[in-house]
Amino acid sequence: MPQTLSTPCVSVCTLDAAGRTCLGCGRTLEEIGAWPALSETERRAIMARLSARPAGAAQ
Repeated sequence: MPQTLSTPCVSVCTLDAAGRTCLGCGRTLEEIGAWPALSETERRAIMARLSARPAGAAQ
């Protein structure tokens, strides 16, 4: 049975004015680029931090 990968993506792929953070999911470009290679634990850790980020602000 295939496993579903956790993702915060909401299919609203728009970058902030600085071009560094997705306004839809809140991830930085670095996080988005690394996402396929991250473990499920690493993905969940990033997702847990997203709620603490101000909208459109990279941490």
